[in-house]
Amino acid sequence: MKLCAILILLTISGRALACPVAPDHQNALDVLIDQLQKAPNEAVARGLSNNMWTYWADAPDEISQEILDRGMSRRAAWDLSGAREDFDRLVKYCPEFAEGYNQRAFVNFLRKDYVAALPDLERAIVLSPRHVGALSGRALALVALGRDAEAQDALAEALELNPWLPERRLLKPPAAKEKQGQDL
Repeated sequence: MKLCAILILLTISGRALACPVAPDHQNALDVLIDQLQKAPNEAVARGLSNNMWTYWADAPDEISQEILDRGMSRRAAWDLSGAREDFDRLVKYCPEFAEGYNQRAFVNFLRKDYVAALPDLERAIVLSPRHVGALSGRALALVALGRDAEAQDALAEALELNPWLPERRLLKPPAAKEKQGQDL
C-alpha cells in the first residue's frame, strides 16, 4: 500500500523514479565464498550459503526492497503470475540490481519456462559474476533444456565457488579419453 502511494505521488508530480546503486557487498560475499570453499561439512556450508542470500536480497532502496519482498512472498505462495509482475517491475525500476533478474528467472524456472529463465540468469551473472544462485540456476535451466555440455560447464563454474551445492550430484565425471594407438 505504501509503495502504491509513493508511485502515485511520484507519477502525479511528473518526477521519474530512479533506482539508486545497489549496496556493494562484494567483500563480504568474497569472505563467505572463501569460507564455503573451506567448509568442513555440508551443514556449515548451508549456513554460509544462507548468509549469502542476505546480501543478494539487499535491494537498493525501500521501494525496490518492498517490490523484491512482495515478489518473493508471492513466489513462495505459488502466485507465479503475481511474482513475475513484481520482478518485471523490479528489473524495470532497478535494471542494475542482479537479484531482480535472478528472482524473475527463478519464477520462470518454476513455470518450466527454461528458455525465458536463461537471459535473466545471464544478466544476473553479468551484474554479479560470483552470484552462486544465478550460476547454479543457469546450470539447472540448461539441464532442463537438454543442453548437457553447457550445463556441465555452468555447474563446474558454480561449484568452483561453492563445492557444497546440492546440484553437485549432477556433475558428471569427465569422459575417459580414448587410448591412443592399437591394442597388442
